[in-house]
Parts: sequence; structure tokens; C-alpha cells
Amino acid sequence: MKPKTFAVDIDGTITENGGGRINLDALAALRHLKNMGHNVIFVTGRSSIEGFLLSVFGGTTKIAVGENGGCITLDSYDHVKLGDITKCQEAFQIIRKEIDNVIEKPVFPRMTEVVLERTFDLDFAKKIVDEKNLDVVLSDSQYAFHINSAGIDKGFGFTEIMKRLSISKDDVIAIGDSATDVPLFKVAKTSIALGNASEDVQSEATMVVSAKAGDGVLEALDKLAPKLSEI
Repeated sequence: MKPKTFAVDIDGTITENGGGRINLDALAALRHLKNMGHNVIFVTGRSSIEGFLLSVFGGTTKIAVGENGGCITLDSYDHVKLGDITKCQEAFQIIRKEIDNVIEKPVFPRMTEVVLERTFDLDFAKKIVDEKNLDVVLSDSQYAFHINSAGIDKGFGFTEIMKRLSISKDDVIAIGDSATDVPLFKVAKTSIALGNASEDVQSEATMVVSAKAGDGVLEALDKLAPKLSEI
């Protein structure tokens, strides 16, 4: 059996969403996959640098896709910017003039996106983006609202990794919990939605587990274990 590549979200998937606390058992299981010969790559709405640091200290594959696909970190000073932060910043200024309580979220510095607190009506903001023909997309990771360049999502960012590493869709297993993970599901043959995912997100996955967050990752890996042990 060929090695698989696991594309794994962070917040709400291996953490308690909002708290940022890593489920250490889930991280240990992902590290074990890496030791077995599989790739384990974090694909997150957080900064790609945060994802890369987690891979270094967690013992997984030292590559990370961050900013919902807008930026890839391959090494300490090697960042591939796929999004355009200028367009996102311009859209932010327009949206906050139209809607009250639009506030930037204090996060690790971003290179391609703007991150906002979840304090306003996202659907109304999307309507403004459409009406003004802004070249951006808005999304909700449950951790924050994100403004990304049009065309940027986790699936787009991870596809760049697939090209670089010559990974086929058949060998990708995606694990996530939010709407921002659905584009990632679409570039994977096997996609797993956790118990804390909404019904809409679960309907887009090829597999759904009942447990939430890190416990859900462990449940998913238990179900996949018979096939994975063949390599």
C-alpha cells in the first residue's frame, strides 16, 4: 500500500475550538502515522507559521498550509503566498464602514488574509462583498471570520502541496470540522467530518465520526487502522 497523506485541520479538530488546547493523544496518533511512513500535514485557518511550528514540535510532516489556503510554509523563512492581503485589507475597510462592530481579531500576523472577530452578521457582509464586486471571499472557521482573496480556500492551498509532492487525490485523507474544511474534503478521496461539525459539513464528507475534536480524530484513525497497517 502506498503511503497516505493526511490533511488535518487544527482548531476544533485536534484542539478544543476557541481554547487552543491540543489533544495530546490525537497529536501522538498523528505522529505515529508519520513514523509509519505517512505524511501528516496541517491545513489551518491559523497562520501557516503556527501550523509549521506545531509540525516541528509535534513530530509531523514539516509543511503547513495556513490562512485558509492563502499561505504555505515550507521552512522557517520559506513562505509561498497564494493570496493578496492588499485586497483583503481594502475589503475590510469597506465592510466596517457598512456594518457596526466589525473588529480585527488579535492573531499571529497574517501574510495573505484579514481575520475578524465573530461579532457581526457574516451573511450581510457577504452581500456587501457581492454588491460591490469585491475580489474576496468571506468564511467562518468557527474560530474567526476570515477575508481571503477570491479563489483562495484550503482545497486550493493544499492542491499546491499535492503538486509539489506529487500526491494524487486517491492518497489524500482530509480531517476537519468546519465549513472552511469542505474545499479540502473535495481534493481528498477520503474525507472525515468530526462529531462537532455541522450537518452541512458532515454531508460533504465521505465518513462521519460521532466523537468531537481530538477524540473524533482518534475514532477516525481507529476506523482507518486496518488499511493503514498494511504499509
